[in-house]
Amino acid sequence: MKIMVILTENWVKLCFTLFLLLIEAGIAMLFPLFIGYAIDHVINGSYVGVIQLGFLGFASLIVGVGRRVFDSRLYAQMYQTMGVRAISNMKDAQPSIKSARLGMIREWVEFMENSLPELIHAVLGLFGVILIIATLNLRVFYASLIVSLVIFLVYGLTRKKTMRLNKSSNDEWEKQVDILNRNDKHALSLHLKEMMKWNVRLSDLEAGNFSISWIILISFLLVSIHIGVGNGMVKYGALFSLIMYIFQYMENVANLPLFYQNWLRLKEIKGRIESL
Repeated sequence: MKIMVILTENWVKLCFTLFLLLIEAGIAMLFPLFIGYAIDHVINGSYVGVIQLGFLGFASLIVGVGRRVFDSRLYAQMYQTMGVRAISNMKDAQPSIKSARLGMIREWVEFMENSLPELIHAVLGLFGVILIIATLNLRVFYASLIVSLVIFLVYGLTRKKTMRLNKSSNDEWEKQVDILNRNDKHALSLHLKEMMKWNVRLSDLEAGNFSISWIILISFLLVSIHIGVGNGMVKYGALFSLIMYIFQYMENVANLPLFYQNWLRLKEIKGRIESL
């Protein structure tokens, strides 16, 4: 079963949910800027900025709820279709492998429903925030580019190890039903120990990468605040917006590598699903 065939069959609905995602991400990107405007307006005795911020929040609610309601029905249908076709093509496979593959297909669908929107938000947010930072402070903008490259390099260097650990974890997963059917306590204990061993190794790798990235990001935050204040930003709203966008940038840069690691796992799963 080719996953791309299922995606192609639902391309109109997928394009629609992507359209809603882009609107939602664009609205989210504007919040710090509108909060800064609201602060400056209130300081000057005007509530125009507060009203604009309220409308922005209401628009975010309508688009966000509508997309989630639509997505839940779309991906439920896709999971059913993918599951039936995959198992139909695996008539001679062992029940343990069939069960594991259904679980893997569910991981794919859950990624598209839950993680993909967050990924799109993070990617668009990262580029959008970097561009907005460029309009607020060029020195912070240049620093953000350097920090992004360094963090992506850190995760890129561990790509092969991540793929290898995911393969070992999935190999063990596919044995699960057969081991359960044996009713062998010792065999089950060894199986669960192996499963947790690969999970722990993946978690340790992620923790190491995240620790290095977070140290870099905290250093970037401290330097950026110093640059912003030292640059003579006298408008409190503008300074507040800069700090908020720096926080948004940090969140997006910290999350993107985690999505990348998840994608590496799904890439390995995709090969298994399409192999039979």
